[in-house]
Amino acid sequence: MAMKSVNSAGTKKKVATPGDVSKDEQVGFHKGALSTLAKEREEMLKILSIVEQLMQMHVSALKELGVDLEKIAASAEKSAKGKKLEESL
Repeated sequence: MAMKSVNSAGTKKKVATPGDVSKDEQVGFHKGALSTLAKEREEMLKILSIVEQLMQMHVSALKELGVDLEKIAASAEKSAKGKKLEESL
């Protein structure tokens, strides 16, 4: 059963429901969606790769400047655990 809705002009129009669309059209729709999403995923991976490279460059630069990121991370983790413990009391 198709649903009906009213458009901005106030006239009724038929809205397609899954039962109204042929199997071939549904297959085409889903294949197209997957193709688009796969391309989007590829682009997201490219962006992630660039971000990772930039982060590594900054880490290297900080190491060259004598900043110990591992020590800072351990200190931050210890501090976070301490706060969590205090909150639970």
